[in-house]
Amino acid sequence: MKRIFVLLSCILFGVAFAGAQRLSRIVVPNNYRLTLAPNLEQGSFTGDETIWVQVQQPTHQIELNSAEITFHEASITSQGANQRATVTLDKEKEMATLDFSSEIQPGPATIHLKFTGILNDQMRGFYGGKDDHGRKYAATQFESTDARRAFPCFDEPAYKATFDLTLIADQGLTAIANTNVVTDTPGPGKKHTVRFATSQKMSSYLVAFAVGNFEYLEGSADGIPIRVYGTPEKKELGKFALAASENFLHYFNQYFGIKYPYGKLDLIGLPDFSAGAMENVGLITFREADMQLDEQRASLGQKKNVAITVSHEIAHEWFGDLVTMQWWDDVWLNEGFATWMESKPIEAWKPEWHTLLDEVGRGDILTTFGAMNIDSLASTRPIHQPAETPGQILELFDGIAYGKAAAVLRMMEAYLGQDAFRDGVNAYLKEHAYGNATAEDFSSTLARVSGKPVDKIMPTFVQQAGVPMVSARFECHGDTATVSLNQERYYYDRTLLNAGSPQLWQIPVCLKAGTAGGGSEESCSLLTKKEDTFTLSSCPAWVVINGGGNGYYRSGYGSQDMRKLAQAAEMSLTPLERTMLLADVWASVRIGRQPVGDYLTLAEGIKDDRTSAVLAALINQLKFIGKYLVTASDRDSYQTWIQTTLNPLAKRIGWAPAPGEAEDQRPLRARLLDVLGNTASDPDAVTEARKLAEQSLSDPSSVSSDLAAAALGVSASNGDAAFYDKVLAAMREAKTPEEYYRYFYGLSTFTDPKLVTRTLEFAVSPEVRSQDALGLIGAVMASSAGQTIAWDFVRSHWADVQKAGGPFAGDQVQGSTSSFCDPAMREEVKEFFAAHPSDSAQRTFKQSLERIDTCIDLKSQQATQLSSWLASRGGGSAARGTATSN
Repeated sequence: MKRIFVLLSCILFGVAFAGAQRLSRIVVPNNYRLTLAPNLEQGSFTGDETIWVQVQQPTHQIELNSAEITFHEASITSQGANQRATVTLDKEKEMATLDFSSEIQPGPATIHLKFTGILNDQMRGFYGGKDDHGRKYAATQFESTDARRAFPCFDEPAYKATFDLTLIADQGLTAIANTNVVTDTPGPGKKHTVRFATSQKMSSYLVAFAVGNFEYLEGSADGIPIRVYGTPEKKELGKFALAASENFLHYFNQYFGIKYPYGKLDLIGLPDFSAGAMENVGLITFREADMQLDEQRASLGQKKNVAITVSHEIAHEWFGDLVTMQWWDDVWLNEGFATWMESKPIEAWKPEWHTLLDEVGRGDILTTFGAMNIDSLASTRPIHQPAETPGQILELFDGIAYGKAAAVLRMMEAYLGQDAFRDGVNAYLKEHAYGNATAEDFSSTLARVSGKPVDKIMPTFVQQAGVPMVSARFECHGDTATVSLNQERYYYDRTLLNAGSPQLWQIPVCLKAGTAGGGSEESCSLLTKKEDTFTLSSCPAWVVINGGGNGYYRSGYGSQDMRKLAQAAEMSLTPLERTMLLADVWASVRIGRQPVGDYLTLAEGIKDDRTSAVLAALINQLKFIGKYLVTASDRDSYQTWIQTTLNPLAKRIGWAPAPGEAEDQRPLRARLLDVLGNTASDPDAVTEARKLAEQSLSDPSSVSSDLAAAALGVSASNGDAAFYDKVLAAMREAKTPEEYYRYFYGLSTFTDPKLVTRTLEFAVSPEVRSQDALGLIGAVMASSAGQTIAWDFVRSHWADVQKAGGPFAGDQVQGSTSSFCDPAMREEVKEFFAAHPSDSAQRTFKQSLERIDTCIDLKSQQATQLSSWLASRGGGSAARGTATSN
């Protein structure tokens, strides 16, 4: 499942979850025969179900998972005898107990059930939705624990079974499911009955079906038919996803030792969908914006987003579907694998996109950098995390399961070599195909196949929380040098960092050293102690501690070593190494081991870098500094420094695309316009942005989508009510999901308090889909101008905020409080969520408070340093004799 991670962390509020309870192991399912008849107008469905089971021991009771289901009949046939059951429901535990008067003996048996349920509006289980034209449809979203809302079942991943599904739908509506249609016959009445082929063994959360006004485009790869569904008006927007699917499925068939095992692959874009996408066997469901685009007008960012999401979900057909984690505590075996794998087929298909750089340094919590940010908190968690209740399980779908797990896998791949790692992965898949596996199964298989101590290295990253920091000291001895490497747990909290931690990792460390002739050499070792010494063959001119950029650890550099790297970075380091260097130096700034001026000196050293991903990492940090560390008295100086540093590159690239330029220059141009217009308040950039925004509003095809989005953001921050009305009107007339969301989120960037309030009220209006409401509120709350207004709005409109639907509904709200950096607001957050607690978001609550604390600490230690550095460049309050305010 690809989560929508708009902001920083995960929370779910306003939903009551069951207490810890797993099913007994008395009965094991083998096959479900299930007939469902949705009534779209009434928002309900009826079900008839037969489950073929194996009874393991004598029993008078059988437990099933069930939620929001009304039972009408329940019976069992065992050893030729049939008897009815008394059904007892436990709503809190989401369980139904079938009680039988006569003891059921071990052996095969069949459970027969008749029931009714609701097509809920929460985008979970079997739910109802509407398309843009008001036509109703029904679809499913079962991960993690919501299959039980569609039919009583053994709703745990280890209970794999086959499924025979029949859907009874209104005439004229399309019915699709995990497998191909076997028969489609008229009746009963004004319905038609669609029977699907028997599935292969799968977990209940991977069952999927949909009924509605859907049409498809068709293609294939290696003999596997591929169909991309959407509402009739948006069907053509699936062409890019179809081409991507054909390429990716072929790639995975070549990469893995097992060909795609499910016979057909369908993808469908749904107007209402809580996650980004879901990897159901043979039927992948998507939020429309994560599958649909107009290839002629789409931004590179949107193309990458769709490609990454499609690749991630298809990779799941092996990681998660074919081989499934034994229990949710190892969900990273699904999500980490798919995140690690998703960039590979894209790199093969579109190498000019440099997708791997995005996967490391994009900054959201699905990436290495995002995961490291979470892992730098005391309130982080291990990759392997116990979880029992639905709420605890849902919390596991975070940056640790996705970003950290993928980064650790990427590090292990670099350590073993691509071929050896691939051999180990394929052996793991073959050994556990159609079954379940654990973290230990994976690491032991990889160790056996590679002959390297993977089973010793992996647990140090999987079983314990935190990210290590590796620092180095060098001593030259004639033509050789010794390097002493030290590891420690990195914390944003300086008190915890300085107190030290007994934790120890086994870290594959690669040093890249500059040689006297201007070249470089790499030396890799396994650091298993707190401190160890290694030898280099020459005295280095400079050293990168994370050579290649594949290690999941932070690197600690002294100021002198960093300055040497700044001089060598552009010519001697790879783009990934430069990106990691930026992150590592900033990590040292966060804990006070380097002044913020060192980071800005490094920025000056790579200011001419035209690699979009490298500049994106730099620009994101410059915006952070401008938002949190720059005082009012230093703002003019900081803005002047940004203009001086970045305007030369902006002028070389220009605001208009050049003939034949690389496609990744377009997002770079957009980022430069954003930082120059918003953070630096460069008058020329502001003027250009307004011109481009007005041009785009008049004719969307006349400005590249990348640049149009940046121009809109800069213009909206300086926009009035008339411009607001133009943006709102353009949103309502948008022809593609990307265009719609450009204007939709553009509303969050207005700074006039009246317009900020108007956006917040719009967010909870009937016009905004439930899946989008809290994303818009969260975007306003994360902005400097709207932060206080939005926070007050959330607290005063809490009932409206809670109504926003979907199992991930509250992610953005509490996550965005992490962007606060004020002691008084911290206390407000603490007080409010203490009064409005959620059992499923305790970790997120702690992380929000911890992020606020560390931001306050960072501001206190670095704001004065920044002022001094700016003064050394000819500006800053220190140069003017002005006191600096913290």
